[in-house]
Amino acid sequence: MCSKRPKIQQHSPDTIVILDFGGQYAHLIARKVREQNVYSEILPCSVTAQEIEEMMRRLDVKGLIFSGGPMSVYRHNAPEFDIKILSLPTPILGICYGHQLIAHMVGGRVVQGERGEYGVTFVTVDNPNRLLRGLEKVERVWMSHTDTVYKLPEDYEVLAHSDSTPVAAFRHRTKHIYGLQWHPEVVHTDKGVAVLRNFIFDICGCEPNWVVEDLLEKMIEEVQRTVGESKAIVALSGGVDSSVAAAIASRAIGKRLTAVFIDHGFMRDGEPEAVKAIFEKFDMNFIILNERERFLTRLRGVTDPEEKRRVIGEEFVKSFERVAQHIGAEYLVQGTIYPDRIESGFKKYSEKIKTHHNVAGFPSTSLFKAIIEPLRDLYKDEVRQIAGRIGLPREVYTRQPFPGPG
Repeated sequence: MCSKRPKIQQHSPDTIVILDFGGQYAHLIARKVREQNVYSEILPCSVTAQEIEEMMRRLDVKGLIFSGGPMSVYRHNAPEFDIKILSLPTPILGICYGHQLIAHMVGGRVVQGERGEYGVTFVTVDNPNRLLRGLEKVERVWMSHTDTVYKLPEDYEVLAHSDSTPVAAFRHRTKHIYGLQWHPEVVHTDKGVAVLRNFIFDICGCEPNWVVEDLLEKMIEEVQRTVGESKAIVALSGGVDSSVAAAIASRAIGKRLTAVFIDHGFMRDGEPEAVKAIFEKFDMNFIILNERERFLTRLRGVTDPEEKRRVIGEEFVKSFERVAQHIGAEYLVQGTIYPDRIESGFKKYSEKIKTHHNVAGFPSTSLFKAIIEPLRDLYKDEVRQIAGRIGLPREVYTRQPFPGPG
C-alpha cells in the first residue's frame, strides 16, 4: 500500500497558520511569513477549532491568518469558519474576505457593493494600534473587493477607513482579533510587510528562528529512517525539485537508491543527456528508460489537458513500478513541493486548477510501502536554497521550471 506518506517534521516551533478561503494570495501570505524566518502552514478553512488545538500539540502555533477569497459572504455555500476558533487564545488576522467574514460572523454589517475597490487605494489610519504601528496617517494600499464592512459590534473598533470603505481595518477591543480589507502581502501595498511583521512579531510574539537551510540534515535523517536497509527509487525529471529530492536521497542511502529518468519524448531538447551527465556523478544508480513510443501511443487522440495529465500519470506509475519490481525497491522518492500538493488538494472555493503530476497518479494499491516527499513543505525558492546547500550545480537549480510531463 502507498497510502502512507511520511510527514517530515522540518519546521520551527513558532508557526503562523493560514486558513485558505480560496484566495489567490494564500501562498503569497505563507511565503511572506517565511521570508521573516517564521514557519507558516496553509490549512483549509474547514479546519475546526479542535483540530487547531490538536495541531498546537505538534507545533507552537502563534497566530492565525484568514486569507482572502473570491466569494461574497452572502453567496450560497460561501466558505465560513468554525466560530469557536475566535475563542482560541491565538491572535487572528483576517485579510480581505477573511476580514469581511469575521465581521459578518460576529454580528457586524457587511454590505454587498456594486462598485467595490480594485487596485491602488488610499486608506486613512484612524488608530495605529499595534497592528498599524509605524504607518503614516494616509497609506497607499492594494484592495480587491466588492463587499464592504460597514458596521462593527460594540466590542470591535475601527482602525482605518477609505473613501469607499468605512471599516478598512478593525480590531477587537480586548482580544487579539484583527481585520484588514487591503492586502498587506502584495508589493503594491506600501508598508505591507511592516504590517505583517507587526502581527507576526509584536502581536503573536514569534521568534525569527526558522531557516530553510537548517532543514537539510533533518530531511536526510528522515529518508534514512523511512527506508532503513531497503531500496528506493527516485522519480527524476531533471528539474529543480526532483533533482534536489534525488540529491537528498542519495546523501541518505547511497547505492540503495536508483534514480529513474523516463524519456517520454516531451522534454527539452537534449534533456536526457544533460541529466545523465549530472547524476552519474552522484553516489546512486541511474537508469534512463526510453518510453517515447509507449507514451505517444497512449496519448494518441487525447485532447483534454486534464485527461492528458491523468494518462501521463498512469504511465509514470507503470514505469516506476516496473523498475521497482525489477530491482526490489520498496520506496518511491518524489520532488513534490508545497504548492504541488495544495493545488491538487483542498481548493474547494477557488477555480479548479490543474492536477499536479507528482501527486495525482499513485493509487492506494501501489506496491510501494511509502512515497517519500522530503520537499513537501517547501516553496520553489526554498528548494533552490537547499540545492545550493547540498552542492547541486548552479545550472540545475537556477534553470527555468519545466513540467515533468512536458
